[in-house]
Amino acid sequence: MRDPSSRDGIPEELTEYSLGELLLPPPDQPEPDDFDEFWQATFEEFGTGAVAWRTVREGDATPTHRVTEIRFGSSADEPATAFVMVPHAAAAIRRGLVIGHGYGGRTGPDVERVPADTAAIFPCAPGTHPDAPSRFPALPAEHVLAGIAHRDTYSLRFATADVWRAATVLLDLVPSVAGALDFSGGSFGGGIGAMALPRDARFRRAALDVPSFGAHAIRLTRRCTGSGEAVRTHLRTHPEARSTLDYHDAATAARRLRIPVHIGAAVLDPAVDPRGQFAVYHALSGPRRLTVRANGHIDAPEGRVADALAAQAAIDFLALPADRLPAPPA
Repeated sequence: MRDPSSRDGIPEELTEYSLGELLLPPPDQPEPDDFDEFWQATFEEFGTGAVAWRTVREGDATPTHRVTEIRFGSSADEPATAFVMVPHAAAAIRRGLVIGHGYGGRTGPDVERVPADTAAIFPCAPGTHPDAPSRFPALPAEHVLAGIAHRDTYSLRFATADVWRAATVLLDLVPSVAGALDFSGGSFGGGIGAMALPRDARFRRAALDVPSFGAHAIRLTRRCTGSGEAVRTHLRTHPEARSTLDYHDAATAARRLRIPVHIGAAVLDPAVDPRGQFAVYHALSGPRRLTVRANGHIDAPEGRVADALAAQAAIDFLALPADRLPAPPA
């Protein structure tokens, strides 16, 4: 049921939407005429060619993987941090995985998300790692506004481009994963992944959990506890920045996504509007699978259970044999 409380006609951030409502595709949203040209030019600028990187330190190895921290050349023209996990036994490697992060950033790899046969890289978006100085601020409410005055300078553009660059680094480290490279990301990382994947043919499938930045026209109508609230407030005094968001819309990008994708979407989420999450799912035109979450971004036992179940669903999807993948939508 909907929470009847509201402020200025905007539903409160703990609104729970009915699953029936969320499973109906939203009306088509307008998109910039040059959306594809913008992202193709961005990919050609940042997503092709070699990427310089160096090892910073060795981390604590796991029973199955060596762990290292590296710096690589970010699209933002500054050093970026990433954590790399490579199986001890080269013969065991079957897959590669680029793993995005939420707006909380990361200070190390999520080792439980990497199967024994998988080489993985965990890139940190520009500005989100404390040991990598950046022109972008770390606080989510500030990071999401950095460079928003123009599509070319927006923080999300560089975060998206660094997914491609992280993939290049992983393929440089472990060339054998070419042809079996996947992406997994949640929240901020899920939205960034949706924007990055359509341009990069090296990825074969993806798992996007509670993806952010989907359907801004819908997302901006609702108060939230996440970075979206900073954007919504900013637009009140800077309406000219609205056009930048149209080029950084995860649902618009997802229309171009043809690889198999798993979406974890919540019916209740105080930080990322559920309607935006489901909009990313509905936009997909390739093979797709949906896991409906009871909640997202809830810092409570029930939220941690939902997170764990969603993480396992993503791992299972990425490990599916090709003949068990879902068929494309009719």
